[in-house]
Amino acid sequence: MKAENRRKEIAQYLLSEQKPVSGAELSAKFHVSRQIIVQDIAVMKAAGCDIVSTHYGYVMQKSPFAERVFKVRHTSKETEDELSLIVSLGGTVVDVHVWHKVYGKIEARLNISSASHVKKFMEGVRSGKSSELMHVTDGYHYHTVRADNEETLNGIESALRGKNYLAAGE
Repeated sequence: MKAENRRKEIAQYLLSEQKPVSGAELSAKFHVSRQIIVQDIAVMKAAGCDIVSTHYGYVMQKSPFAERVFKVRHTSKETEDELSLIVSLGGTVVDVHVWHKVYGKIEARLNISSASHVKKFMEGVRSGKSSELMHVTDGYHYHTVRADNEETLNGIESALRGKNYLAAGE
C-alpha cells in the first residue's frame, strides 16, 4: 500500500473508532513499523488533519473529508449494486441508519470503502445471520457517505439518482 493511501485509511480508521487508537494497533493493522505510523501521523498533521496524540493513542478530532447523508430506498437485491456504486466513485459508506416510529434512530457503523468490504458485508447478509436495517422501514434508510471532496459526493449523488436509489424528495 502506498503511503498516501495508507494515510487516507489511517484517517478513516481513526474516525471510525470511538476511542484513542495506539500506534502499536495502527502498526499491526497496516502492517508497517511503529516509526512509519509516527511519520504518517506527522505528515497528516502537517497537511491539516486535526489529530491529537494522547497517552492512550491517537484521536481524530474532526474529519478532513467531505460528508453527506443520503436518504435512499431500494430492494435487498439492489444493496450490493448501491454499495459498489458508492465505493467505485470514491466514497466510503460510514454508516446506515433508519428512523423507527417507536425506537427512534437505529444506527450501525459500516465503514465500507472498497469492493472487498462490499463483498464481506454482502456475505454476512446473505448468510442469513441477520437482515438489513432497511427492512424495518419498508426499504427507506440513510447512509452517511464520506469522500475526499464535495465534487466526489456530487458525483455519487448523481449516480444514486440515476439508479433511482435516492428516496423521493431527495
